[in-house]
Amino acid sequence: MHTDILLTLALIGLLAILCQWFAWWVKLPAILFLLLSGIVAGPVTGWLNPDALFGELLFPIISLSVGVILFEGALTLRFREIAGLETVVRRMVSSGVLVTWAVVSLATHYLLAFPLELAILFGAIMVVTGPTVIVPMLRTVRPNSRISNILRWEGIVIDPLGALLAVLVFEFIISGQGSQALEHTLLQFAKTILIGVLVGGGGGFALEQILRRHLMPEYLHNVAALVLVFVVFAASDTLMAESGLLSVTVMGIWLANRKDLNIEHILNFKESLSVLLISGLFILLAARLDLGQIQALGWPALAVLAVLQFVARPLKVMVAAFGSNLNWRERALLSWIAPRGIVAAAVAAIFSLQLQQQGYAAAELLVPLTFIVIIGTVVLQSATAGLLARALKVAEPEPSGFLIVGANPVARTLAESLVKHDYDCLLCDTNWSYVRTARMHGLKTFYGHPVSQDADRRLDLVGLGRLLALSPQREVNALAVVRYRREFGEGNLYTLLSREEGEKAQDKPEAGYIAFSRELTYQHLAEWISLGAEMHETRLSESFDFDAYYEKYFDKGILLFAIDPRGRLRVIVEDRDLEFGPGWTLLTLVRSEEEKVKTEAQA
Repeated sequence: MHTDILLTLALIGLLAILCQWFAWWVKLPAILFLLLSGIVAGPVTGWLNPDALFGELLFPIISLSVGVILFEGALTLRFREIAGLETVVRRMVSSGVLVTWAVVSLATHYLLAFPLELAILFGAIMVVTGPTVIVPMLRTVRPNSRISNILRWEGIVIDPLGALLAVLVFEFIISGQGSQALEHTLLQFAKTILIGVLVGGGGGFALEQILRRHLMPEYLHNVAALVLVFVVFAASDTLMAESGLLSVTVMGIWLANRKDLNIEHILNFKESLSVLLISGLFILLAARLDLGQIQALGWPALAVLAVLQFVARPLKVMVAAFGSNLNWRERALLSWIAPRGIVAAAVAAIFSLQLQQQGYAAAELLVPLTFIVIIGTVVLQSATAGLLARALKVAEPEPSGFLIVGANPVARTLAESLVKHDYDCLLCDTNWSYVRTARMHGLKTFYGHPVSQDADRRLDLVGLGRLLALSPQREVNALAVVRYRREFGEGNLYTLLSREEGEKAQDKPEAGYIAFSRELTYQHLAEWISLGAEMHETRLSESFDFDAYYEKYFDKGILLFAIDPRGRLRVIVEDRDLEFGPGWTLLTLVRSEEEKVKTEAQA
């Protein structure tokens, strides 16, 4: 028996990772494959029975896992990211929620003949969207930053609020309705908000002090943060039932918006943990489905899905975006993207079980109806959102910019030259001094490792289609090339050799091209720049051709980039022959005559 349980848990983990890996490979939300795996493992084959496997621990595990997922998502919510869009986001999680709630409740009541109180509960559950499905979809669709930030903020903030709304409706139902039930519900609402904010804010403040005052060694930070999330969630739920989700969300937002507080290492750990929890939860919840109940719901359930997609969501966006500076194209895409995720599934499962124990008719249909909406919204929107974004012209621009590994002097010098010619550049580095200097020069930066969980989540690749690896550390360059090979394509990867690689005369990097020249290493460029070398722009013409250019710069310049007459930028590489003629612009690193003379004298 013990061995069977151990094997089942291991296989669930293996299924979860395989689904995530395959989703990454085909660039579709992992939820599709996780749900399919859970359905096959549960109702189809009967191999996985979560209730028998975990017993009474199943729903406490689900609740704690959802709490960790929401805390991790809240750690990414920085108020500065929605500057100018605060009103839209606020309406999306307030008045917009009421619109969705009302429309879905009425549709469920009249189309499926659900009892009114049960339809209202289902409407409350359906107001959530969720970062577990929004973030993977945004990576594939890649809309502009305004749409991305609105959807991400909505998905994370609305999850605890939706869960809270469902709790209030549940309290109203089991209290027997009437004026006393309404007073009881409003009192519960006030208590939940108060306790959620106080306990969550207190937990955030406590963790902030631990980090700021270095009260614990760094190797304990991640574990301490996880335990504190559990404590905050459990304490809040003990004081007021179902207030834990709000508390951990408040805790995460508090930490994310504290000035000069470094939480990146905690965020990376929580990201990894969340992937595992999300994957496992979707498999477990899908394994509890009853396919007979899904068939019994029939076409009316699809009609409810259609109302949610084509009526409720557009009405919500119309209300939220009223008077904003969002154009009609942005509003249209916002009206289309609203997939449901793990919180909807978990809340529906919890309340369905409790209402069945109370003897409410049709309560067992809450879970299959929720999964129909989850599967329907994810499949429909995943298949069409990218096409719609491009048709509406709100997808990212043609990716001609550069993701530059390094913010060192070489990277900054080259990036400044590229930016002057309207090529977007984003510099990544773990050296804060380099990053700060780059920002002072007006360059876009990312403080962190380009190959990390944090980069996968927060790195904005909008408009970037090429990688220029300019780190003096060959391992960092190699990792970046491997990581972004599928993102940009092997023909858009350029690596500057380090001194060690130059000495070994490496024939070819692991992928892509050797940038500029096999003999040209990072140390060569860094030395030239330290001695005052600058980027020069030279435009070729009939009277000043490439031969004249070569005669002028052959002993004091290094040709790095070229822009053809059609405005396309080419990185100079040995394996690519270019014929330079009139209309070409050559970007050259040129050392001063003074330094040239000095170097020749030393030689």
